Amino acid sequence: MNGKPLEASFSNLIGLAVDGEGNIFVADSRNNLIRKISKDGLVTTLAGSGEVGSKDGKGTRASFFSPTALTVDKKGIVYVADTHNNLIRAINPDGTVTTLAGKTGLKFDNPSGIAVDTFGNLYVSDWNNQIRKITPDGEVTNFAGHGTRGALNGDRSKATFYLPYGLAVDLHGNLFVSDCYNNQIRKISPAGQVTTLAGMIVKGARNDRTDSSSFFHPAGIAIDQIGNIYVADTGNNLIRRIGVDHRVTTLAGTGTRGLMNGKKIDATFWRPTGIAVDSAGNIFIADCLNNVIRKISQ
Repeated sequence: MNGKPLEASFSNLIGLAVDGEGNIFVADSRNNLIRKISKDGLVTTLAGSGEVGSKDGKGTRASFFSPTALTVDKKGIVYVADTHNNLIRAINPDGTVTTLAGKTGLKFDNPSGIAVDTFGNLYVSDWNNQIRKITPDGEVTNFAGHGTRGALNGDRSKATFYLPYGLAVDLHGNLFVSDCYNNQIRKISPAGQVTTLAGMIVKGARNDRTDSSSFFHPAGIAIDQIGNIYVADTGNNLIRRIGVDHRVTTLAGTGTRGLMNGKKIDATFWRPTGIAVDSAGNIFIADCLNNVIRKISQ
């Protein structure tokens, strides 16, 4: 249902993105829709009929199949990891949907993360245990990982991942990866070197220096203008922060499943999955199994 914020409804919302004007875009996965929350709070359907499909077209004439991740560029174009269609789609500001990649050339396997850099290059994570790159002219290449699951660092062509999920690019061109089943946050430098930024293979919820911290199936990831990294720590029902001081802290959540608002340390979530940060530093969370969008004000 569309309408005012507290009247609207979603079903297994997963991905989030915020544009420069403060509009929020939502991958409403089970409804097969891309929704928009305007800066004044009105919820509308940007694209999708609600029916399963892969049809291009404008607004409700288009169709998706369990879209998972979103990103938005400086022109206001929303890019969608259309997960069960194994396609990458683009939505113009007027709601017109086109298919960018996946029908020909390199194929995707359940793409689940997507990010765009300042040059318009797209990065996509999928179940091939790889990160793909799509250039502005539509060329798709393998960017990192060679398909074998693992947690090997080093040159991006030799590094390994295990179901990489959320992606985010900082202002310096570093690509950050929520390496979901490795329970780690990985970093790919502009020079192509893959390192482990935070977390260890063993799951947990430890706050400490990045090399001593732990996560449990981290999913969405976002970066603020200062360089702090925010992680939807899905398996722990927590929102974590990796500070510029290289320490991991719990920003919000008790770890108990629930839908409690209030102080950050008292709030509860139920499988938070998507996360986005606006220009003012406010954090938005796709609280997937609660079917709500949460906000952490700065």
